[in-house]
Amino acid sequence: GKRSLHARLGAPAEARRLRGGRAQTRRVQLSPPYRERPEGAESFPLDFTAVEGNMDNFMIQIKNLAQSLYPCSAQKLDQDMKLHFLKNASVTCNDGSPAGYYIKESKGSKRWLVFLEGGWYCFNKQTCDVRYETMRRLMSSTKWPTTRTGTGILSPQPEENPHWWNANMVFIPYCSSDVWSGATAKTDNNDYAFMGSLIIKEVVNELLTKGLDNAKVLLLAGSSAGGTGVLLNVDHVAEQLESQGYPGVRVKGLADSGWFLDNKQYRFTDCLDTITCAPTEAIKRGIRYWGGLVPESCRQAHVGEEWNCFFGYKVYPTLKSPVFVVQWLFDEAQLTVDNIHLTGQPVHEGQWRYIQNLGQELRNTLHDVPAMFAPACLSHELITRTNWMDIQVKGTSLPRALYCWDRGLQDTIHTNNSHGNHNHQNHKVQPMRGCPLHLIDSCPWPHCNPTCPTIRDQLTGQEMSVIQFLKHLGFDVQKMAQQQGMDPGKLLGMLNNGN
Repeated sequence: GKRSLHARLGAPAEARRLRGGRAQTRRVQLSPPYRERPEGAESFPLDFTAVEGNMDNFMIQIKNLAQSLYPCSAQKLDQDMKLHFLKNASVTCNDGSPAGYYIKESKGSKRWLVFLEGGWYCFNKQTCDVRYETMRRLMSSTKWPTTRTGTGILSPQPEENPHWWNANMVFIPYCSSDVWSGATAKTDNNDYAFMGSLIIKEVVNELLTKGLDNAKVLLLAGSSAGGTGVLLNVDHVAEQLESQGYPGVRVKGLADSGWFLDNKQYRFTDCLDTITCAPTEAIKRGIRYWGGLVPESCRQAHVGEEWNCFFGYKVYPTLKSPVFVVQWLFDEAQLTVDNIHLTGQPVHEGQWRYIQNLGQELRNTLHDVPAMFAPACLSHELITRTNWMDIQVKGTSLPRALYCWDRGLQDTIHTNNSHGNHNHQNHKVQPMRGCPLHLIDSCPWPHCNPTCPTIRDQLTGQEMSVIQFLKHLGFDVQKMAQQQGMDPGKLLGMLNNGN
């Protein structure tokens, strides 16, 4: 049955018909990692990027085919992830309640996606007390729901998640408030436990009893503080698996919206709460309060100033594991800690310059990152959005870029033929033609990319067009056109088209 499905989907004529005759040469391909496997039971995740234009028609055919092969599949399968508390009860959330994870197993797949949730942090007793009163689920597991629905890259639906839908999905809720770095238990002297890095370690240990021991790939992903958590923990996880005798599991990272800059704030403020505290100050205090751990190679590069390792451009060059970086050029969390608040009143020229400058600084820090996706949008977090496929950089969507990255790493391993030493692959990957990996917008202001997510006015909740948004920011089209030496009409056209 599988062979004929493969043959039918792989046939170029079929692909052409499904695309509604769009003149493209791409075919419906099976992702390469699955070719080399002798086991008969392995399922085939499909790469759907070629048929994005006519997805509905394609999916109807796939579902009809599946139902004709398996009559029972007409009943809706339970796709949610289920909560498990850690068996090792000594690894806890901030308040001493047990930490845990949500999991949806996919028995046919040897790929595991482990996702770290985000949600800022707190860095002393006062900020943690406030967090406990206002955001308890980020410090305690007492009120967690028993199931979670995966979205974006965690979705089990191929329409929403064309490349990873069939993986084993694990979501680790963030309840340690320490950017996933801490290793300190709650004691009589410590009001709170900070065990972020131990939670990850313990989850990986439990997953080894559920099939991770036979995995080919573990993708450690995360958004916001979870994205920074990926940079801090991806090498730990690789070393943990290797030292426990599983060198065949390739560990990779996907860091979304966690690449922060330790830049100067637009307006300096004292470090009173999480939101107004300058990025470096908060982390300096936090790392002491949490007993935070950083990757060993980065620690050696910054002895006594380990806080540096919380900033992507400083920790990334020290990592051994391959990491894909997803970062909005105008990240809302970055602007917030830099004291740029885009509410109500128009933005002054100084702020406007600061915002543009931020985009440029971020672009500079990403220059040598071979695998990344950086759209010029004002936003925060991407990979778990249901519409994450809609954002493009230079005509390529993020799922497509991740597919290219996977294939590139796969090819590197085949050419190097390095048995068991996969975790220490060089970051350098030769991109294939038509499969770009280094995707960064070159246009200079927020939302100059027409696929950016819609902006809403923070007061009214109304959707805003790019032009309305720029006016709201105090962007003077006439003046800007004059400075660029161009016709205002032409500039407006560029803004609308995002060129």
